[in-house]
Amino acid sequence: MKAIILAAGVGSRLGNSLPKPLTELISGESILEWQIKMLKSSSCPQIIVVVGFKKELIMEKFPDVLYVYNPDYLKENTSKSLLRALSLIDEDVLWLNGDVVFHPKTIKSILSSKRAAMLVNSSKVGEEEVKYNLNSSGFIKEIAKTVSDPRGEAVGINFFPKESLGMLRDNLRSCKREDYFEYAIQLCIHQGLDVEAVECAEGDCVEIDFPEDLQRANDLVKQWDLT
Repeated sequence: MKAIILAAGVGSRLGNSLPKPLTELISGESILEWQIKMLKSSSCPQIIVVVGFKKELIMEKFPDVLYVYNPDYLKENTSKSLLRALSLIDEDVLWLNGDVVFHPKTIKSILSSKRAAMLVNSSKVGEEEVKYNLNSSGFIKEIAKTVSDPRGEAVGINFFPKESLGMLRDNLRSCKREDYFEYAIQLCIHQGLDVEAVECAEGDCVEIDFPEDLQRANDLVKQWDLT
């Protein structure tokens, strides 16, 4: 199995000039450093990072991981960055956004699912977040920023087994450049793929979009005491 970290975007909402994954946490580590450490501690030693904006700053700090460069990072969204990385993979894959701070048990939780799965938080539904609902069998029915009867938010950590990668790649190719990867997952669902919603507790993961999210992440890092 391999892990992919999507770290190509500019991420300007935090108000600094660095790539968002290099934002420092209270532990003294960057978000990306935290992610790599937690993935390696969770049986994910093989990591691919998709870079774009100021790629050299990331690559010089982490010389021991494999990189894929998206030269069109200003025009393309996560669907195309993920597709570039999947060209190197023919096995089970875990992938995540480069702005998610998480407890390692969340990785173990989603990997316990042997089917396609998305980590979700059913305790809140943010206006700007990617939301989901469920079908009558308990699998994800819709995954988008606007869905009917939302059950919660997608966290940004996902797993697909090897046997589902062909379908995922095909649907990523069908995406427009500006689409998020969640749209490709939605297409997979329309084509009959069961995607499990794996619950993540509120205090186990945070996606950092705004300064208040960074404060929340720092509070959690202190609480976890994993450094």
